[in-house]
Formats: sequence, structure tokens, C-alpha cells
Amino acid sequence: YAMLLSLIFLIVLVAAIVGFVFRHEIKTNFESNLNRALRDYNVTADRHSEAVDTIQRTLHCCGVQNYSDWERTEYFSQRGIPRSCCKSQNDCSEEDLKDPNKAKLKVFVDGCFFLVTSTMESKMSVVAGISFGIACFQLIGIILSCCLSRYITNNQYEMV
Repeated sequence: YAMLLSLIFLIVLVAAIVGFVFRHEIKTNFESNLNRALRDYNVTADRHSEAVDTIQRTLHCCGVQNYSDWERTEYFSQRGIPRSCCKSQNDCSEEDLKDPNKAKLKVFVDGCFFLVTSTMESKMSVVAGISFGIACFQLIGIILSCCLSRYITNNQYEMV
């Protein structure tokens, strides 16, 4: 049991170290994937399009760097900026979304990349605290299971 807990503890420790060391690569990879999701965006509700819509609605953002990122997509040439960028769904017509100048007043102008990364960084202290607490419980479990094993092998543990 102690070996199993030690193995899990080491895996979590290595994952945390790798995440910290490669955090810049993770950001770059996220940005390129977000750009690809915008480029391949469609209304057929595939997973990537749903993820883009959810991010834009939840964080009140539009595009990767700003709303004008949509102008370089195939979707924009057909339908304009997606409705998930609209500040108010009632005050957002399709004609407004096709015109970048009108859309600027109707959609969120901030990009999603900065908001997602800043949200993740702000929540990182909570994640680190919870992870540290779990690691402490794992270490206590490892120590107690080693003590129990030593007592069993020394015949100091009485069978009931």
C-alpha cells in the first residue's frame, strides 16, 4: 500500500513539475489550438465550435486576441461574427455581425486568450493549495502504512 501511494505521489509530483517547467509551451499550444478552432469554426455544433462558443459566452470575450480575429475566418465571410460574441443576444442582428464597424459596438472586444490564461493563473494558487493538501495526506498515509508494516513484521501486532 505504501508503495502504491508513493507511486501515485511521484506521478503527481512529476506532473506538477512538468506543468510548471513547460507552462510557456502550454500557453503557446493553447493559443495555436484556439486559432485553429476559430479557423475551423462552423455552426454544425462540433466539439471545437461548442468549446469556442462556451469560452466566449462564459468569459465575455471574442476571438483570440480580439474580435477582429474572426474577420480572417471562412465563417465570417458567410455569416459574420458568431452570436456567442454578442453582449446582448436581443440587440445583435446578423447584419451587425457581418459589418466589423457595427459589430465593434455589439460584441465583446477583448480576446479570449488573455482572459483564459489570466483566469487560469488566478486560480493556480487554489489548485496548488488543494494539491499540497492532498500530497500531505498521501505522505501521512505512506508513513502510517510503513509503520503498520513494521509492526506486523515484528509480531507486535496482535490478531483479534
